[in-house]
Amino acid sequence: MKRFIGFIRKEFYHIFRDKRSLFILFGMPIAQILLFGFAITNEINNVDIAILDHSNDVETQKIINKIKSSPYFKIENQIHNEKDIEAEFKKGKIKAVLIFEPNFSKNLVTKKVATLQTVTDATEPNVASTIANYTTALIQNYQLQKKQYNNQIKVQVQSRMFYIPELKSVFNFVPGVMTIILMLVSAMMTSISITREKELGTMEILLVSPIKPFQVIIGKVFPYIFLSIINAIIILILGFFVFGMPINGSLFLLLFESILFIISALSLGILISTISDSQQTAMMLSLMGLMLPVILLSGFIFPIKSMPIPMQLISNIIPAKWFIIIIKAIMLKGVSIQYIWKETLILIGMTVFFITLSIKKYKIRLE
Repeated sequence: MKRFIGFIRKEFYHIFRDKRSLFILFGMPIAQILLFGFAITNEINNVDIAILDHSNDVETQKIINKIKSSPYFKIENQIHNEKDIEAEFKKGKIKAVLIFEPNFSKNLVTKKVATLQTVTDATEPNVASTIANYTTALIQNYQLQKKQYNNQIKVQVQSRMFYIPELKSVFNFVPGVMTIILMLVSAMMTSISITREKELGTMEILLVSPIKPFQVIIGKVFPYIFLSIINAIIILILGFFVFGMPINGSLFLLLFESILFIISALSLGILISTISDSQQTAMMLSLMGLMLPVILLSGFIFPIKSMPIPMQLISNIIPAKWFIIIIKAIMLKGVSIQYIWKETLILIGMTVFFITLSIKKYKIRLE
């Protein structure tokens, strides 16, 4: 029994000495519960909306003030023409526009009925439905307060969905699934490329070869770029012909942005491979370090605006977030580069950063 207890004690020592084991045992569960706890929510908070007030009277101002005091919405600006609605949606910040009909207060007094229309950016169907429901709930609360004085008045809330009137969820899932597949497959495949060289013992040949570090990195990435582009084309073809996914924007721009994202994902995979000592470690970092953040913090399933501020800040360093914004804008909204140039520059900057860091890490190993 003493030998057995000593053996158990030895195993505990091995575990506590191994930082990676401790990270898996304690770090990953804590990270996962925090991610799932804060990110998984169908609620919305601080959603940016715009107001189009054709009436501009006392009652519309009361409703606007009620919306301002709500934690669900944040009035970003006021527009003056319905033609400006699509332009606001294309910018990507505004998620809904509330339109008050002309003579709103007068219609409440004379006709006992007034109309408020909610126009929602439906490229995120779940968010669009939630915005419409929250708006209806706020107006119902306003009506209850008004009916204390006049039991006959009624405010009709009409909902209109922009881009995806039928709210097909597949139009949201195709861009998201494409992003996840390209990120995980590209990063995973490249993350084991250099670690394979180490395990097979061929790294020494590369270390003494005349090939420069940047040439090794490019050589490792290039085949996967080609294969990932084929993967992206297959996904787009299936989305278009099988699910009827529209491509309203430039196909050339869509392919350019897809290639840029693929290079970004591949360069991130190369970075993981340069800091990993084995294929198993590289695989674990790729799966656990990328899969959960990409799914939870990219805005694919859960609205980022509804997450706590720290989570929103973390989401900014995830390339998948910016690619989802880009691909939805091109495919569903039909925007040109002038509306997505900021996101494109962010992806370019991330790609350059990952490649530069990978080359630096590789140089350190050379030394």
